[in-house]
Amino acid sequence: MTDSPSQLPLSRAKYRSRKNLSQKKRSSPRQLSSQNRPQVKAKPPKLPQFRLMLVWGVIVASSIGLGWRLYQLQVIQAAELQQRARQQQMMNVQPYIPRRSVVDSIGNVLATDRLVYSLYVHPKMFNKPKEQIAAELAKILGDQTPQELLARFKHRETGIRLSSSLAEDVAEQVRKLRIDEVPIDGIELEEHYSRFYPQQEMVAEAIGYVDRDYQGQAGVESSQRKLLERNSLKFLIRRDLRGTIMPAYLPEDVLSFDHLQLQLTLDLRLQRAARAALREQLKKFNAKRGGVIVMDATDGSLLALVCDPTYNPNEYSKSKVELFKNWTVADLYEPGSTFKPINIAIALDSGAIQPSSHFYDSGSITVDGWNIFNATKQGYGSLSLAEVLQTSSNIGMIQIVSRLNKHDYYKNLKKLGLGEKVGVDLPGDLAGHLKSETEFTARAIETATASFGQGFSLTPMKLVQLHGAIANGGKLVTPHVVRGLVDAKGHLHWKPSFSTKTVFSPQTSQAIVQMMETVVTEGTGKAAQIPGYRIGGKTGTAQKASPTGGYISGAKITSFVAIVPVDSPRYVVLVVVDEPQGGNTFGSTVAAPVAKSVMEALISLKGIPPSEKANNQTREEKKKGN
Repeated sequence: MTDSPSQLPLSRAKYRSRKNLSQKKRSSPRQLSSQNRPQVKAKPPKLPQFRLMLVWGVIVASSIGLGWRLYQLQVIQAAELQQRARQQQMMNVQPYIPRRSVVDSIGNVLATDRLVYSLYVHPKMFNKPKEQIAAELAKILGDQTPQELLARFKHRETGIRLSSSLAEDVAEQVRKLRIDEVPIDGIELEEHYSRFYPQQEMVAEAIGYVDRDYQGQAGVESSQRKLLERNSLKFLIRRDLRGTIMPAYLPEDVLSFDHLQLQLTLDLRLQRAARAALREQLKKFNAKRGGVIVMDATDGSLLALVCDPTYNPNEYSKSKVELFKNWTVADLYEPGSTFKPINIAIALDSGAIQPSSHFYDSGSITVDGWNIFNATKQGYGSLSLAEVLQTSSNIGMIQIVSRLNKHDYYKNLKKLGLGEKVGVDLPGDLAGHLKSETEFTARAIETATASFGQGFSLTPMKLVQLHGAIANGGKLVTPHVVRGLVDAKGHLHWKPSFSTKTVFSPQTSQAIVQMMETVVTEGTGKAAQIPGYRIGGKTGTAQKASPTGGYISGAKITSFVAIVPVDSPRYVVLVVVDEPQGGNTFGSTVAAPVAKSVMEALISLKGIPPSEKANNQTREEKKKGN
C-alpha cells in the first residue's frame, strides 16, 4: 500500500530532524562552546601621523605645481609657444620676383633678367685624371686655359667656382660631361637668375648695372630702384613633419605679378650713331674722354646720352670704377664760349642791350689789372650781337655784361639754377659752383670772366638744360631719361612729372636762336652745316680748371652746342671732348664734326623735313654758280 501524498512530507521532516539531532550529539563540548561564543573583528594597525601628513603634502604640492605649470603654458607662455609651433609648422616663403625689364623709346630691350648657371667643381670626387677634366672644361668655358684650371684644382679639394654666369647653351655642354658614356663626377651646376644687358656697353652710362647681391648700381638701375623692383611678396605656407609643403595652404596668386616694363626716352639707334661718331673723333685726337647729349627741349626727354670710354655692364667687375660714373651729370667744368648765348639772353631780357646793339672789339682789354684777349689774339672791330657770337669775341662779351648791374647779373645766374642740381633722374646729379654774391660782385674781373664762360662751373647736363630754354621759348625743363611704365603693347600706365620754370622771354629766345644760326652759316661753327637744314650752334674752347686752383697748362675742353631746326627749334645737341691732343684742337675742329654726324642721324630718325629757307638759299647759290 502506497503512502498518500500528504504523508510524504511529514515523514521526510521527521527524518531530517533525527539526523540533525544525532550530529549534535556527536559534537564535542569545546566545539559547541566556540560556535556559540560571539565573534569580535580585529582592528587594523594604526598608521603614524607623520606619514599621513607627508603623503597629503606631496599630493597637495603636486596639484599646485601641476596647476602652476598649466597656467604658465596656457597663459604666460601661450604666445611664445604658439610662435614656436608656427615656426615648426609654417614656412616663410619669398619667391623670386624678377626686376622689371628696361626698354628704349621704340621697345628695344636694354636690360632684363635671365636664367644663368654657376659652375662648381669638387676635385676630390673626380673619377678621371684632373688634366683630362681641365682640358674638357677649358674647351667649353673658353675664358680659362687648361693650365689655369689645373692650378685651381690643386688649390682646393672641393667647392671651386669656375663661373658664376654660364648661359643656357654653355651649361648644356657641361651637363653632357656628366651624362656621357663615362660621366665625370665632381661637376655641379647651380641655377639662378642674373641681370642681362643685350646691348652691352651701348647704353651703360644710362642703364648702370646690378651687382652679385642683385642691387642696382649706377644708372637707372640705381636711381629707379623702386620702379624696377616689383613689390616683394612674402607669405606663410604650412608644411608637414617631413617639411613637405601642403598645397592647400599655398596662395592662389603666388606667382602673379604685373608685366610692366620701364621705358626710357633714349633711342638706341641714335645712341649707336652718337657713340660711333664720338669714338672716331676721340681716337683721332687721342682725347681723354668725350660725351654727347641729345635732348628734346619741349619736355626735357633725353634721346641720346653717351660717355666714352665706357664699360660692359655684363662684365662690370672687369671695368675701372671711374667708368661707372656718368660724368656728364656728375662732373663740373667751365663751359667757356658755349655759355655766351646765355649771357646775351640775360642782357637782352634785362634791357641792358638791344638786338641792334654794337660793340667795338679792339682785341684786348684790361680789367682789374688783368689783360684779357680773344682766343685768336686779334680784334674784330665793330660787332653786332650776332657777330660777337660768330667770332666768339671775349672782348665783346665783356662789354655786354659790363652794362649789367653786378648784383642783377648775379641774381639772373642764380635764377638759371647755377649752383643748383639739374634734377635729372640719374645718380650723381651734381650742383654747379658759383661764388657767393659778395665775392662775385667785389671785383669787375669776376663778371668779366663769367661773360665768356669761365670763373664758374656746371655740368654738361646743366648746359643742355640752359640751351633747351633758348630753344623752347624760355622755359627751363628738367632733363630726364625715364618715360614711364608701359605694358607689352607699349601702352603707358605711369609717367613721371617734372616742373618747368620760365627764365627767358619768347622774343629773346627766338632772337638768340637766329644769332646762333649765323655762327653755323658764317662763323666758327661751319663744320656743323647740313645742306637743306637751318642749324644754330656755338663752339667752345675752354681752359681746364685745376683741382688745386688755376688752370692746367696745355689742357682744354672743346665743345659744341647746337639747336635744330632753327625754323622750329626743338632738339639740343651737345658734344664735349676732354683734353684733345694736337695743335688744331678747338670746338670747331673737334666737337662740331661729331655734332654734325649726330644731327644727321637725328634728322633721319625723326623725319625732320628740310627748311624751306635753306632750300631757297641753296637754289640761289646754285644759280649764281651756273
